[in-house]
Amino acid sequence: MAFNTINDIITYSAENYSDMTAFKYIAGKEICEKKYSEVKSESETVSCVLNSLGLAGKHIAIIGTSSYPWIISYLGIVNSGSVAVPLDASLPANELYDLLNRSDSTALFYDKTQKEVAERVRNNCSAITHIICLQDDDSADGEYSYNLPSLMQECNCGGYDTEIDPDKMCTLMFTSGTTGKSKGVMLSNRNLASNVEACVVQIEPGTVSMSVLPIHHSYCLTSDILKSLSLGSCICINDSMLHFTKNLRKFKPKVMLLVPLIIETIYHQLRDTKADIPKEMIAKAAFGGNLEIIFSGGAYLNPDLVDFFAEYGISILQGYGMTECSPVISNNNQIDSRNGSIGKPLKNCSVKFVDEEICIKGSSVMMGYYKMPKETAEALDEDGWLHTGDLGRLDEDGYLYITGRKKNLIILANGENISPEELENALGKNDLIMEVLVRENGQAIEAEIFPDFEYAENHSISDINAELQNIIDAFNKDMPLYKRITSFKTRDVEFEKNTTKKIKRF
Repeated sequence: MAFNTINDIITYSAENYSDMTAFKYIAGKEICEKKYSEVKSESETVSCVLNSLGLAGKHIAIIGTSSYPWIISYLGIVNSGSVAVPLDASLPANELYDLLNRSDSTALFYDKTQKEVAERVRNNCSAITHIICLQDDDSADGEYSYNLPSLMQECNCGGYDTEIDPDKMCTLMFTSGTTGKSKGVMLSNRNLASNVEACVVQIEPGTVSMSVLPIHHSYCLTSDILKSLSLGSCICINDSMLHFTKNLRKFKPKVMLLVPLIIETIYHQLRDTKADIPKEMIAKAAFGGNLEIIFSGGAYLNPDLVDFFAEYGISILQGYGMTECSPVISNNNQIDSRNGSIGKPLKNCSVKFVDEEICIKGSSVMMGYYKMPKETAEALDEDGWLHTGDLGRLDEDGYLYITGRKKNLIILANGENISPEELENALGKNDLIMEVLVRENGQAIEAEIFPDFEYAENHSISDINAELQNIIDAFNKDMPLYKRITSFKTRDVEFEKNTTKKIKRF
């Protein structure tokens, strides 16, 4: 079936997987379950609520961590013809208020953990007319603030139907970025639905997955939630990264979507396990016993980790995307993959290169940046090609590779171009180097390194700087003169990162 809207996905899944479990989540000490038929009916009730409050067709923000109420609220918003504005709950309050104002939101759905932020919205966001708690909230006054469960109970309309234009904005997502002001990416129903349809994933209905990534991010929302719903998966919601390992054992997923930082964290935990313990036992204890596939995206992943996890019976399949592409551009899958690549472009993505920069055109490419015409013109050319800012290449078999980031290029006085990511990825393969940032210092190349102090202690490395110098000396031997690291410094704390866990470069 062709998906033109998110409602098409929900309708298809309810028709084909009606009595199957769509979601499992933890409430107190209990595991709750929701069927596919309930996802459809309850999200339609949210649409009815919005209509009754006069909010249908408006911009409506959601702040909160992953939860079933968050998901049905999002579906209810977009399937009512409104625009959902997912916001990062970890942002400071003043940044949230700024995004609420910039997005022209008139209502706010919020998790009870964000109650203090929500209560101050009235004084900071004059356009907000309704705030709605995703859970029961006794303090809701019914004039300005409400709680969603009560509203749904009062407004159970038994279904909701409205005409949805696939090419109008349905979701406004703010990029986190590593530099500069966040931009509001305008995504239509067709953008998101076609991305779900074009992304090839070979899993059977009923396959158990566990969702652990931030739900306000396009990778989680589109690939972890909407794609999984289209496949009839049983999606288990991880309530907290603090409970990650416990929930792996509780839900026993077969599939997960992760970012490289989480994969690297797991690697560091497994790396120093005793060699005499069978890897099968380690995998069962660490991953719940059923994990077979990890889809990785969001940043560069060291290909060596693919081989490492394969020893534990787990396939890592790397992909590539960006919010501006809804988000998946290319992916490896179970029947077509190549380690070291980011997979083949989706069937709805055309690819070309302009001075090595990857450019994308297709049905998943954004409408533009909200109220930012200059930035939109810089990203989208007159022919509709999105300039990703990433440098890359296609091999003879059609697999895509990232070679660097255009705006990060170091251009030396002699005209030589250096991609700092190339050097960082090579240095980062060493276990002593936890994080590294390469930059220009005058006409020299400098590396700033956050060492893995635990690794150093476990391997009796007393002089970390001396060992890092040895690593850099060995690295330089294989590099042309202009790519050699001429100085480095160490740091005692991790680099500052954005909300998608990418290092802020400057």
